[in-house]
Amino acid sequence: MASAPSADDELFDEFLSDRGHEISETRWEYSYNKKQCPECGGLNDESSTECSVCGWRPGAA
Repeated sequence: MASAPSADDELFDEFLSDRGHEISETRWEYSYNKKQCPECGGLNDESSTECSVCGWRPGAA
């Protein structure tokens, strides 16, 4: 299963950003009027702020 971003992920993003790469925030995807987690693909209600399958949250960097 996917996990929340670690300090290593943040360091890697900073490394890429310092070298001119654009780093974008991962957001919910949508499928069948549901929010779909980009980490595990789990479907969640429109009101969800966290994935009910893996615990992913947008902007949780």
